[in-house]
Amino acid sequence: MADLILKGVAKAYGDVKVLSNINLDIRQGELIVFVGPSGCGKSTLLRMIAGLESITGGTLSIDGRIVNDLPAAQRGIAMVFQSYALYPHMTVRDNMAFALQIARKPRAEIDAAVDKAARVLQLTPYLDRLPKALSGGQRQRVAIGRAIVRDPKVYLFDEPLSNLDAALRVATRIEIAQLKEQMPESTMIYVTHDQVEAMTLASRIVVLAGGGISQVGTPLDLYERPENEFVAQFIGSPAMNLLPGEIVATGAQTRVKLQNGGEVLAAIATKDGDRGMQVNVGVRPEDMLPTEGDAHVFEGEVEIVEALGEVTLLYFKRVGEAAQVIGKLPGIHSELRRKRVRLTADPAKVHLFANGRSLLYR
Repeated sequence: MADLILKGVAKAYGDVKVLSNINLDIRQGELIVFVGPSGCGKSTLLRMIAGLESITGGTLSIDGRIVNDLPAAQRGIAMVFQSYALYPHMTVRDNMAFALQIARKPRAEIDAAVDKAARVLQLTPYLDRLPKALSGGQRQRVAIGRAIVRDPKVYLFDEPLSNLDAALRVATRIEIAQLKEQMPESTMIYVTHDQVEAMTLASRIVVLAGGGISQVGTPLDLYERPENEFVAQFIGSPAMNLLPGEIVATGAQTRVKLQNGGEVLAAIATKDGDRGMQVNVGVRPEDMLPTEGDAHVFEGEVEIVEALGEVTLLYFKRVGEAAQVIGKLPGIHSELRRKRVRLTADPAKVHLFANGRSLLYR
């Protein structure tokens, strides 16, 4: 159990820079989730922490000790990979005990560690089975158990659920959340491309983009107060709508005239000098509400309706080069296909961005 501190960490392959100026403090007991688009470097950063990739700049400290040049085996880290990487000829018990056997731990200590991990992960009935006799979710639990028995300072998870089907992903995600509850002092770093995993598991989320950190915060911080347009559209599904407009009135609430002809209030304070500023108005699809009034964020013809039962997604017909606008209404609204619909939003749910940055963080 340990703190991790990354200061100015960078990674390059020759002249190709993958990551640069990564500054991050990870406190003991946190479950930190790295997310970002494909190729953003999240798995590379995890492997650098593990010691499987070299660090080409900056320092990485674990429990107050700089470990840049320390071999992976001496960092006190256990890693759970995307593939289970179990030994097919070994039983569950032997798979979980293997690392301790290599370290020549006493037999009694090994048995106690394996039995404890098996109880935590509900694997006790399967200890004498081979991996081929287990489901995908059970195999992933064995891989996690193999990490637990080592009692590491830090646990690393590299997209551990991506090989599971949808139902198993949900079940295993809940099991990981329960595991963290049972191990509150354990420090965990988890890489995923799945927003649901990130939002439900994380103490804090680290959003990576363009070779650096775009924003760090709790799941709800990133959802409710994104610092920039990238985070605003990356967190949340469907992505936040961005509509161009101009500030026409300032004060405690800001009025924006939209290029699509609509007008909206945002609960964001602006100054007289901001009048005339070109901004993008951000509204999440789930925050858009039908209205008959003149003040509206968007009005258009519904081209496609996706009735999902608990919610209905409305895809509006594009005009010219405009981005796709999506509304997300509770309930079933199949009747709205091919209809013109006007949507508004609560001023507290409206975001304003100038030059890609939120006006909240000026």
